[in-house]
Amino acid sequence: MDLERALNAFHSMKLRQITPPISSLPVLEEEAPIVNALRILRTRHHVWIVNNKEEMKLVGVIRYFDILDILMPPKRARLGTISPLFKSIFTGAEKVGDVMERNVLTIDENATVLEALEKMKRYEIPILALVDEGNRLKGEVSVRLLITEFLRLLRMGGEGEWRQHGSSSRSE
Repeated sequence: MDLERALNAFHSMKLRQITPPISSLPVLEEEAPIVNALRILRTRHHVWIVNNKEEMKLVGVIRYFDILDILMPPKRARLGTISPLFKSIFTGAEKVGDVMERNVLTIDENATVLEALEKMKRYEIPILALVDEGNRLKGEVSVRLLITEFLRLLRMGGEGEWRQHGSSSRSE
């Protein structure tokens, strides 16, 4: 398989085919204590927040850098800084639902890799939540996962030897 064919195959793959199992994702219920998110964020870059583990409706996300607002003492409220003010443990936030970002970038589980790449580029974000039509969390797709899948596809197609200087022909 040449590089162009590999890219075309890669772009047309459905995200649901390559996403890791939901059981391997960092997921908390919105009623969970903030300390649970802190424990996960020691080793992960985000935590998906769902209404409950039965329905799995995506309601938010906490990213690694969001923790700064949670741990810092609040500053005086100014116009435009109200949101971080209430996301601090010092102002009474206790549950992940109190501090999560509610505007989560999602993509339909039936979308293609190319659609995910376009959305990630447009919003300059390295990860998207995979959801179904009911906004239930079905997985996640990250730039890291896409790189891994593309490299796997190249190896399977025997194109692991393509050269970086622009040639898509195999070294023989």
